[in-house]
Amino acid sequence: MATDKGVAVPPLWPVEARLAALLPDLLVFRKPRGSEHELATAQGVLLGVHVTGFTALMDRFSLSCKSEHDMDTLAHIFSYYISDIVEHVLCFGGDILNITGNVLLALWTVEQNQLSDIITLVAKCSLEIQEKFGIYHTREGQDLQLKIGLSAGRISQVIVGDEQRQYLLVTGRDVDGVQLAQRLAQANEIVLSWNCWKLCEQYMFEVEIMREDEAVKLRDMRIIDPFDFDEHFYKCLDNLPRYRTSAGKLFCPLLYPCPKFQRLIFHMAGDILFVFLLSDTLRTALELDPDSALEQTLRKHIMKNLLKKIDEGQPVEYISEFRTVTMVLVSLEFHKTAWMLHLCHLIQEAALYISTVIEKGGGQLSRIFMSETGCMFLCVFGLPGDKKPDECAHALESSFSIFSFCWENLTETKLVSISITSGPVFCGMVGAVARHEYTVIGPKVSLVARMITAYPGLVSCDEVTYLRSMLPAYDFKKLPEKMMKNISNPGKMYEYLGHRRCIMFGKRHLARVRNKNHSLLDREKELEAFRMAQQGSLHQKKGQAVLYEGEKGYGKSQLLAEINFLAQKEGHRVLPLKLKEADSKQCFYAIQTLMAIFFEIDMCPAYYRQERLHKQLHGMVEEPLHCLFNDLFFVKFPLSFKVSHMDDLTRQKKVKACFFQVLQKAMRETPLIFLIDEAQYMDAASWEFLGTLLSSVPIIMVMTLTPTFTLCGWAQHFLQSPQAIFVPISKLATTSLLRMACWELGVVSIPQELQIYLLRRCFGNPLYCEVLCQDLLSKNILLFHDLQKEEDEENSKWETLSANAMKSTMYSISPASSEDQELYVCTVKDDVNLDTVLLPPLLKEIAVNQLDQLSPGEQLLVKCAAVIGHSFHIDLLQHLLPGWGKNKLLQVLRALVDINVLRWCSKSQDLPAEPILMPSSIEIIEQTKEERKSDAGCPLRLQEELSLPQTEVLEFGVPLLQEAAWELWPKAQQTALHLECAWFLRDLACRCGSCHGGDFVPFHRFAICSTKSSSGTSRFCSYKDTGSILTQVITDKLQLPSPQEEEFLDQVNRKLAQTSPEKDMLTTKPCHCKEVLKLVLSPLTQHCLVIGENTCAFYYLLEAAAASLDLSDNYMVCFNMGQITLAKKLARQALRLLKRNFPWTWFGVIFQTFLEKCWRSCSLSQPPDNRSENKKKLAILQQQVQCLSLLWQLYNLEATASSRRFAYLATLMQENSAKESASEAQVVSAYVALSQFSQNMGDKEKWLHCEQMAIQKNSLCWFSREGLLATAQLMQALAYTKLCLGHLDFSIRLGFQAREICRHLKKPALENLVLSVLFRSAFLKKKFDLCVHVLESQWALIAQGHDVLGLACFYSACLDLLLYGKGWLCRPFGECLHFIQHYEHSCILNSQSNVMLGVHSSLAMWFAQDSQWKLFEHHFSKARQLVKRTNASLFGSHGFVRFLECHVLMLQKMPEGVFAHTPSETSHQTLKYFKEFFSRCVTCPVYHQWVSELQASVMRYGKRESMSLTNIIRPFDTCLTRIWIEGEFLEENNSFEGNLQRFVRVADVKENKDEEEIQECIC
Repeated sequence: MATDKGVAVPPLWPVEARLAALLPDLLVFRKPRGSEHELATAQGVLLGVHVTGFTALMDRFSLSCKSEHDMDTLAHIFSYYISDIVEHVLCFGGDILNITGNVLLALWTVEQNQLSDIITLVAKCSLEIQEKFGIYHTREGQDLQLKIGLSAGRISQVIVGDEQRQYLLVTGRDVDGVQLAQRLAQANEIVLSWNCWKLCEQYMFEVEIMREDEAVKLRDMRIIDPFDFDEHFYKCLDNLPRYRTSAGKLFCPLLYPCPKFQRLIFHMAGDILFVFLLSDTLRTALELDPDSALEQTLRKHIMKNLLKKIDEGQPVEYISEFRTVTMVLVSLEFHKTAWMLHLCHLIQEAALYISTVIEKGGGQLSRIFMSETGCMFLCVFGLPGDKKPDECAHALESSFSIFSFCWENLTETKLVSISITSGPVFCGMVGAVARHEYTVIGPKVSLVARMITAYPGLVSCDEVTYLRSMLPAYDFKKLPEKMMKNISNPGKMYEYLGHRRCIMFGKRHLARVRNKNHSLLDREKELEAFRMAQQGSLHQKKGQAVLYEGEKGYGKSQLLAEINFLAQKEGHRVLPLKLKEADSKQCFYAIQTLMAIFFEIDMCPAYYRQERLHKQLHGMVEEPLHCLFNDLFFVKFPLSFKVSHMDDLTRQKKVKACFFQVLQKAMRETPLIFLIDEAQYMDAASWEFLGTLLSSVPIIMVMTLTPTFTLCGWAQHFLQSPQAIFVPISKLATTSLLRMACWELGVVSIPQELQIYLLRRCFGNPLYCEVLCQDLLSKNILLFHDLQKEEDEENSKWETLSANAMKSTMYSISPASSEDQELYVCTVKDDVNLDTVLLPPLLKEIAVNQLDQLSPGEQLLVKCAAVIGHSFHIDLLQHLLPGWGKNKLLQVLRALVDINVLRWCSKSQDLPAEPILMPSSIEIIEQTKEERKSDAGCPLRLQEELSLPQTEVLEFGVPLLQEAAWELWPKAQQTALHLECAWFLRDLACRCGSCHGGDFVPFHRFAICSTKSSSGTSRFCSYKDTGSILTQVITDKLQLPSPQEEEFLDQVNRKLAQTSPEKDMLTTKPCHCKEVLKLVLSPLTQHCLVIGENTCAFYYLLEAAAASLDLSDNYMVCFNMGQITLAKKLARQALRLLKRNFPWTWFGVIFQTFLEKCWRSCSLSQPPDNRSENKKKLAILQQQVQCLSLLWQLYNLEATASSRRFAYLATLMQENSAKESASEAQVVSAYVALSQFSQNMGDKEKWLHCEQMAIQKNSLCWFSREGLLATAQLMQALAYTKLCLGHLDFSIRLGFQAREICRHLKKPALENLVLSVLFRSAFLKKKFDLCVHVLESQWALIAQGHDVLGLACFYSACLDLLLYGKGWLCRPFGECLHFIQHYEHSCILNSQSNVMLGVHSSLAMWFAQDSQWKLFEHHFSKARQLVKRTNASLFGSHGFVRFLECHVLMLQKMPEGVFAHTPSETSHQTLKYFKEFFSRCVTCPVYHQWVSELQASVMRYGKRESMSLTNIIRPFDTCLTRIWIEGEFLEENNSFEGNLQRFVRVADVKENKDEEEIQECIC
């Protein structure tokens, strides 16, 4: 129920109790009678409570245009309000007969001599209700008030209906009396009927006579002694046999709470405080013993769809929904002279007919209630489980049938009035736990009641029903506007006249108009079928039929519009026709309309129709036969003698023969085409005629069909004709759908989030795409930008970073050819979450129709799954389905998968034979009573990690179903279910079991909240600390690390080998963090947003972001997007938030550097004893290390002295923060970073020292995932170092070992770095087959991730292989060049000077090889600009070497005059670059030998000596050789390899590895 106060129905209630809670005691305890329709009487007191202001409140909501939100608020207010009143009435022993609209009717049944006592009790109850609930102030400014009426006397009761469905009616003079009392009462007043006044103890009441013999107004009760009412109350209990004596007790004073009871009701009587302690049930009717006969009796009084849900065991809270329904209110007024028993028989007859007609149309007769003048029947179409297409049309047709029946068959009927409205309502339970009713609430409910009074004696409907019915306009008549009480804008009203065929013909035009601006998308195959039919009809002189079948919205009507245009363009005569469902019931209707269009009489005035038809028939049909068409075309030709002697069958045959004759003659002049849209609505006679026509006349017929309809026999025969072509229409392709979206929005590109929004909801349906785009435009949630201005603006702010990111994933279409046309792109507003945008009403109706075709159990499962999200795990789904076992769940899932409503998120769509989910031992944490009370609903804790296999994850397979099902839930229940999901998922929001738990942002929970003040995130952010240690290395003794790198490598291999197989790091269970991100963290963010836990939502958003970055191995978003300045700014801001400032000026750098150098570990304060505070500090230190690591890499990109000082300070601060964290893995990473920085800066001593320190610290690391990652980073750094020093074989060995660890840890970025080192080592060793293998592995890593920097490094390596690889090829030169040309202006590559220097130099060398000197100059000039911006890193040194080669080549070719734009240079100027190389790249001696030889050649050239190529020693043949000496190749100098080995000789490295070992490493 939509109330916060009402408690949930206990799940263990038997079916009888759930049924009894929906019905009054008058029915539950009713004695069996001989005849159900027998009129029974009893004495009793009636209480009527009318909630005033409720209609006005609904009117306010109806004007706000936020129907879904308003219905939720409205239902919440009413249910909250009425539940208190119901419970108060139950406390005083009342029996709630019904809750109809905003009126509650209660009855106290007693003997006649007890009436006066009960009247006093009911009066006291009424006074308290007015005192406590008389005025309810709403936030909307409209107060709710109560009008109460009392009546007493003889009450008549009768049951009407049949054996399937029955209704209880309470009638009689005193029932009219309570209604009159209510009507006479004003707000906050209590009025007694005259009979009630006569029967009561009048001396006890203070009253005011309102009307003599009609009513009196009750002011107060005269109870002097406060104990009088106490005694009177207990006296009345004896007269109420079905009152729970244990339910209400008096305590004075209230000194203690009673936990056994759930609600308290307080009221004052004099100086005494009466406290009613309410238990779970206030009625003995809910505690009856099981009785099958009673159950069967009670079931007859409850609607079928509600019974199905009860039988399914659905909780009361799961039954309520918000949906659009159509309501029909039938009012019968009887003559006052009619006898009561006769009236009951009339009502019985009317109820049977109304119920039959309404159910046939897809609705239900909800309830019957008596009014002062007659009886009313409320019928509803579209209740849960009953939704059907065209429900408005069914409601109108059913209403007209009921209207005719009641006038013609019910005697004593004075007036019959029927009103129909359609709109969103709340369908669900209102009331208290012990007594509630299923009802509908909404503005349209009030409107349908007001229309009965405003338009008596008519079948009236509102404008929404008129439009949604899609019935012909001539079936309606517009009614005059009338004022209606508390309804400010009722809208246009129409009278429904019934279907009148004789008015006019069907529609001439098609439903859709061809779009002149855009071509038809993805329909070439369908159009080709039409062209083939044209050719067949032309050449074979036979009729041809093309039938297009497709789901609703697939574009069938648009296809017909295109065919209509093409056919008319080619000179064909086209007869288009659009059919509707009602047309199928009229014999020969389709042919009648088509021929009226053919004769051109469908649109002409009636008075001119006959003359026009006569002209058309002249010369084609004999004059005496013209009268055959009188009834068909509504004309009046004189009846001829010939026709008068024909019987009906002969006339029909003659009409068809005339039509054949006319069409054959027309076909000789102009080709004729019939276009019939929605042909499934064609009548059987028309199908028969078209089948005959197809075989005898060379006509072309094009029709569209919807597959869900069953066709008649003649239609089936038509489809089997050899001249009929059946063409299924498929959904649009993704690219076509996105192109259509761009057209609809008027833009040339849309962002990725909008792409996902459309693709997930459309599933290739063009209608859905069109409606969604129009809805987005109407809701004004998109921003449109001029494309040219967007390209010109510079994006250097954080706010525009996301826009920059989306530009790379935006879907774009080619703009129109018009040069002057303004081009726009669109983005989604920042404050809009597309996942929470409600569906347009049209699409929601379509989806709800599909949902209601399912069984109640399937519907409930889909609704619960919709709360979880588009994809969901069955364990969480089962958690939301109370009482569902695993077998039942899997059975229902199997059924839904079979009909494609759901699908398994795996390649196989079959349900696994056995559940793959590993059973986790589950235990309930023991809590104290206080903890259980404060933490009610705390979820179960998983003792082991959750395994999330793909085979137990499902997703929705039907478009819009998830969104529509989610919108059906009331807001309060939505929040409750999202809260359940959050409770269930919160303990799983951590790293997976193979990573041994913990936050994705290290110690995240401890960084944002403490144990003392955890009101924010502690609600869901419960830390699952399973430790970060995966395995402790089993060794007898930890040995100190060897200073030799060879021993370090052996030690790593030894430690990995010593671990047991079950604990081996490289054979542990695979990581499931990706599933945790998809199924836990991302949904948790959405769940927390829905329940209003924004702090928790932000927490899990950060965790999801960290998990995404961790899985992609990318922690530097701005850095990798080329936003270097912004990245620095954000890193500084992050450090400031982490209480670690980073200086801005050079003086600040000097001072901070001095402080960091003076840092000593002994000066650190000891870690606090509080474990939580310690982890909070560690969390801050972890983030400091990350930020500082990013900062030094950012500053390292710049070659200025100032940037180097900043970078050095950052590495120093990183080292100190790592030491302070006491994390050996962090310390190792810090030393590796400092080592790399020192190498880049050319500080060889510092470089090698830090490397040795990293090796020592690594030996002390535990073999955790973090420690293993640090080991991989160290091994990559060592491989890099050995490469720079020339230890190539050892570098390869280290690289392969590091790669294995990276592959296990799923660190693609680090693996990419390792492969880059591997390639360079293999390349210098001339192992080109290994180079190709490494590049292929590298391509597999970076190709799918759109890593621009990684691709640049890859293509740079490919260019090296092309230039120097002796014919080995990985990627062709054209592909490499295309990439560089496409991305060379990217800010990402512009920030990477080291890489781009090598790229442009290699391109220059390639063009020099082909003597393309202009291109050589172009790339060489770019390389020259980059030289000053590089450092001593491997890429920087490599690029510098390539640049020097180009420079030497340019110097040699300068005299030939091949350079047009490059100024002449001397050898002295060239030697300056060599000097700069040796001073800068001192830490990369692997290139020194070759650079020295190049330098020597330049010096000889400077001395006018010939640059003989034989004097130049190269490590291997190059393209430079082919450039300098055409046709000749340099013989390799065998001494170079030896010289190089001597240059890089290391005593502990034995270079005796052969090719087999390298191959072994590859495997």
